[in-house]
Amino acid sequence: MLKRYLSITKPGIIFGNLISVAAGLLTTLAGVGLVIASGCVVNNIFDRDIDQKMKRTQNRELVQGNINTDVAFVYALVLLLAGTALLFQFANPISAVMVLLGYVFYVFFYTMWYKRTSVYGTLVGSISGAVPPLVGYLAVTNYISLEAVLLFGMFCLWQMPHSYAIAMFRLQDYRDAGIPVLPVKEGVDKAHQHMKAYVVAFGAVALALFLLGEAGYEYLAVSAAVCFMWTKVTFRKVDCLNYIQWSKTVFKVSLLVVMSISGVLGIELIPLPFL
Repeated sequence: MLKRYLSITKPGIIFGNLISVAAGLLTTLAGVGLVIASGCVVNNIFDRDIDQKMKRTQNRELVQGNINTDVAFVYALVLLLAGTALLFQFANPISAVMVLLGYVFYVFFYTMWYKRTSVYGTLVGSISGAVPPLVGYLAVTNYISLEAVLLFGMFCLWQMPHSYAIAMFRLQDYRDAGIPVLPVKEGVDKAHQHMKAYVVAFGAVALALFLLGEAGYEYLAVSAAVCFMWTKVTFRKVDCLNYIQWSKTVFKVSLLVVMSISGVLGIELIPLPFL
């Protein structure tokens, strides 16, 4: 029973987001994790109809009817309140407000609106996806600075090629569910062009953190290496025969990028009070 309730919080998404917020405090990790879990539960509730059309989601607990939707909604509300309270009490109010804004974008603007109706759904979703690293920073600094803005922009940009890569190697699933992601609506070639632009923009913002004096040489070395790797992979020629394998490679490298940059920033950029 507990396993079913855990599964609808999408632990993989929680873990992926917590990698980038790990520079914050443990209470921040717990608070953000609970809020993300709440959003994922609501996503599971709202997406039952399209989840049953996709091979990778058709066995989810809510799709199978193993969990009552009313109970799941209460579960989501408890997770949201607990996570927000943790951030407000043990981090700071600005972190709590920021994570709630991310929640609103994910649940209302992305899940309930743009995901089903617009090719720009991925862009809207990238806003909520970039909130966790920002919250991790704000939990420690308690103010919005230039580096906070750069971090937010950088992780927004990261979300785009990462998400398009998933949509490309899951292309048939998205078609079956009628989700209008860019690769479905405008084709693989168009998506490839956009991905290249986003990867270049990501690299530019990542470099800006160093050039503006907000990060050191350790960060420069790590970010330059992984950005070069991601750019090289993304700019490879793509056609109807290799786009699935190519997109899987882009996806894997994107994970290396976010883990590497988040790791070095957690050590170098965030001024932890006990250091």
